[in-house]
Amino acid sequence: MSGGPGRRNTLPGFGLTMGLTLTWLSIIVLIPLAGLFIKTFELSWEQFIGIVTSRRTLNALKLSFGLALAAAIVNLIMGMVIVWALVRYRFPGRRIFDAIVDIPFALPTAVAGIALTSLFAQKGWLGAPLAELGIKVAFTPLGIFVAMIFIGIPFVVRTVQPVLIDLDAEIEEAAASLGANRWHTISRVILPSLIPAILTGFALAFARAIGEYGSVIFIAGNLPNVSEIAPLLIVIRLSEFRYADATAIAVVMLVASFLIIFAVNRIQSWAQTRLPVH
Repeated sequence: MSGGPGRRNTLPGFGLTMGLTLTWLSIIVLIPLAGLFIKTFELSWEQFIGIVTSRRTLNALKLSFGLALAAAIVNLIMGMVIVWALVRYRFPGRRIFDAIVDIPFALPTAVAGIALTSLFAQKGWLGAPLAELGIKVAFTPLGIFVAMIFIGIPFVVRTVQPVLIDLDAEIEEAAASLGANRWHTISRVILPSLIPAILTGFALAFARAIGEYGSVIFIAGNLPNVSEIAPLLIVIRLSEFRYADATAIAVVMLVASFLIIFAVNRIQSWAQTRLPVH
């Protein structure tokens, strides 16, 4: 029976749940973000541009966004390898390795930063042999890169893993029986189904790396114009009671992050419309 304009929803309560959703999101997300933008109105346009285009600010933003993007790409590649091994193979200790993936989620960021700094210091277990090769990790931008990889890898693994689990292995066997080699099976059958999840994992890892603070400052060195990340510069401005300056930098980070994540989500939506029907 077709319903008219007065047809009731099968599941009642839409108005109530939508109202609660909008109210909660407004309190938790929209109002704080609006306050961030309002605070910048204390600055004139010339002052705002002067703050966000200063040498120190630009270097901090370039470092944060550049290393976050590079770390997200590495996490995307290595995360796919880890997911494939955990889902498609059975080996001793697989459940232990699967649990290890979640350690960056559970570990306090300060603890992660201290552990990475101790490990990659010039006398650390990994830092010492790398130092002999002329590679310094701790207190350099390379250390920031390592920390961002550490905290971002679970986002890719945990986003892609359930999708790959649901992707029946019989599809791969059917492709092989039709004459497809391994590369064609991966590129034409498996990857298209995983692209939305891959992009989501990439966006989450990228966003987490941009905003990461606790695990980065211990290993970064925090030298202005060299190894100073944007979140640290915001904290410094707050400690100097330059609240408008801090919010100006935060607004730039917020807008840039939103545009990048929005672009990724649009690509994700486009990819979903082109998924093959199995």
